[in-house]
Amino acid sequence: MNLSLAILTIGQTPRNDILPELTRWLPDTIQVQEFGALDGQPEEVIEGLRPEASEHRLVTRLGDGRQVVVRKSWIAHRLQDMLDGIDPRDYLAVVLLCTGEFPDLHFGGLFVDAQHLVDHGTHAICAGANRIGVLLPLIEQSQEFHYKTRSDQELRFAAASPYEGDELAGAAQALSDCDVIVMHCMGYTEAQRTSLAALTGKPVLLARRLVGAGISQIV
Repeated sequence: MNLSLAILTIGQTPRNDILPELTRWLPDTIQVQEFGALDGQPEEVIEGLRPEASEHRLVTRLGDGRQVVVRKSWIAHRLQDMLDGIDPRDYLAVVLLCTGEFPDLHFGGLFVDAQHLVDHGTHAICAGANRIGVLLPLIEQSQEFHYKTRSDQELRFAAASPYEGDELAGAAQALSDCDVIVMHCMGYTEAQRTSLAALTGKPVLLARRLVGAGISQIV
């Protein structure tokens, strides 16, 4: 069996802030190759990807640790170009490390979409919850959020960047009366999950945990 995974991110590689926590779910025999949507892009191109007020947006990280906000439409096209350039025979699976929704992406091999794993995992775990808290990098992203709830379930949103600032305490206060909280971005860390759980006293789901557990089923 092929023991290599292709990891796609919407920022720049290497993602040393994600992979150590993600790969702890995987056997040591698994090899990982990273591909970043912003790899090799000049600073002026990245600056030009800043979304207009009406455009859908994503938050990601550059190689030097800086946070950037980029147009989702550009990232979607770039991801498809990357997938088109990957030979399915070279990898056991391609894994997209972004919880944004990309319904039009296609690939000729096994394709693991973090958004599907996180949302379906949240559905399963939160079936009995009345109020689900959702932590996002930007509060504007709540207007385009894709998670589908039951008619009697409420979503409560708060925002805190996984990469900069110190907004977690305020977000915890906003979500403290939720039954369960999901940190809906691959950038959030285990340390941030632990802090949010301590601040709220509520169960907290971490996107990278759900994705790591999902990938572990196929390796």
